[in-house]
Amino acid sequence: MDRLLKASRVIDAVNCRVGKSISWLIVIVVLVSATNATVRKLFDTSSNSWLELQWVLFGVVFLLCSPWTLQSNEHVRIDIVNNMLPSKLRNIIELIGHIFFLLPLTIIMVVTSVPFFVRSVGINEQSMNAGGLPQWPAKSLIMIGFALLFAQGVSELVKRIAVMRGLIADPHAGGGGLQAAAEAEAARILAAAKAESH
Repeated sequence: MDRLLKASRVIDAVNCRVGKSISWLIVIVVLVSATNATVRKLFDTSSNSWLELQWVLFGVVFLLCSPWTLQSNEHVRIDIVNNMLPSKLRNIIELIGHIFFLLPLTIIMVVTSVPFFVRSVGINEQSMNAGGLPQWPAKSLIMIGFALLFAQGVSELVKRIAVMRGLIADPHAGGGGLQAAAEAEAARILAAAKAESH
């Protein structure tokens, strides 16, 4: 189990670094979108490549940050119900979800996206829109994103089993993830501001 936990830490570190780095592309997406809209309104002209660049950059962020989202315990689920369940039952639900839903889905997506990508590269697929971008780089994101998500799913599975065996503390025991941390920081700032005003 020690080797699996070491591998899990490596996967976590890689996905965390990729996620944190890629998340900054949101700023570029906003700038590209704002510039494109401004040029369209002011000069009554537009570029398909700039529109497609917005979509591709959003796809990069969505697909390559999703493993980091999973690792940070920020993925979508019904937290109200989940938090009311005993930890043993939550752990079992996590195991079932990862084994029977997440991992099979990621395997299917990787297996089916490889020929999709290879075919696109083979014909040097281009956008059907005039002045658009090549399609194969965007199609590679599906394969890469789901491969990283698969690895993170395995990492989460290893950690959950280790938690259930009592080998490590639950990394998500506090609950809330980044949102709870942001809310706590906002409360701290408000309390400090209130104390300064008195």
